[in-house]
Amino acid sequence: MKNYYPSLRKRIALNIFSKYTDAQSKLHDLSYFFWECTLRCNISCIHCGSDCRQDTSVKDMPYQDFLKITARVKEVYNPNKVMIVITGGEPLLRKDLEEVGLELYKQGYPWGFVTNGFALTEERFNNLIRSGLRSMTISLDGLSDSHNWMRGNKQSFEKAINAIKLAVGAGNNFVFDVATCVNQRNFSELSDIKNCLIQLGVKRWRIFSICPIGRAKDNKELHLSNKKFCEVLDFIKTNREEGIIDTSFGCEGFLGNFESEVRDGFFFCRAGINIASVLADGSICACPNIDRDSFTQGNIYNDDFIEVWDKKFQKMRNRSWAKEGLCAECKEFKWCKGNGIHLRDVKNHDVLRCHYQMIKDNYTQI
Repeated sequence: MKNYYPSLRKRIALNIFSKYTDAQSKLHDLSYFFWECTLRCNISCIHCGSDCRQDTSVKDMPYQDFLKITARVKEVYNPNKVMIVITGGEPLLRKDLEEVGLELYKQGYPWGFVTNGFALTEERFNNLIRSGLRSMTISLDGLSDSHNWMRGNKQSFEKAINAIKLAVGAGNNFVFDVATCVNQRNFSELSDIKNCLIQLGVKRWRIFSICPIGRAKDNKELHLSNKKFCEVLDFIKTNREEGIIDTSFGCEGFLGNFESEVRDGFFFCRAGINIASVLADGSICACPNIDRDSFTQGNIYNDDFIEVWDKKFQKMRNRSWAKEGLCAECKEFKWCKGNGIHLRDVKNHDVLRCHYQMIKDNYTQI
């Protein structure tokens, strides 16, 4: 039986790290800035947390409105140290993405975007590179059949592979990674996906479990059993020890004794602490994946972004309120602080998923 509880050495390190996270919460230096540039998407993924569609009632924000915010941020923060990530929906549906990127580059910001790769052509990619594109995340959720099932399009796998090839071809100075959401269908393919990525020349691979939000909330095929979840973590740990492809688990939650073994460092939800976002309707929020009704802090059309960033976001910087539901009696709360904000069910005063509980239940029931 594996000891799910952190070792003594790890507990000491976690206690020190907890003091660091408290200090970071007070400083709240902005270092990662999302822009949800559209809610439109060119495919229909069954696990979409935002329920994006080809047609949406929320119109794309004029990019000039977002650039006013980045100019305001530049008055306070060094733009070279603030990474801007453009997300959606699918950012490539915006025909002005190159214009946005070039203006961000002129302001001094490194920028990147998250994509399903479906609309990425060689010409478009080269234009984006010339506009200062620094990084990219490409989604690949299995081999051909599994990926296409998840993405709802028979061409999706081919398009994603083409996007990966373009990124690899850009050379070592271009930073990108491939993101894979593990589910019951692609769980058995992880080794084959790994070999595929290595053959393509991919250096960085991030693996996620699927959050029970949006379209994925009630789809049982998307969610792993406790046993399979732990096997995924063991798989990642083995890959990291091999060192052939830099594999890591997403920033989802506290992982007990797996902490520092399946990703760099310890779990720390930086939403509202170092991470902010401007959503498609102008809402000022933290990570774009969190409950917008519960955590939106203002709107760029009514509020000064820097004032909101400095004076609000208190619910994310002081997590004492999260010690409720499953977290109420948890002695690991001092390290976890109530899990990732995107997994908080504020209305029901609990967490949507506790990764540590999944690990604990698996190893105590063996």
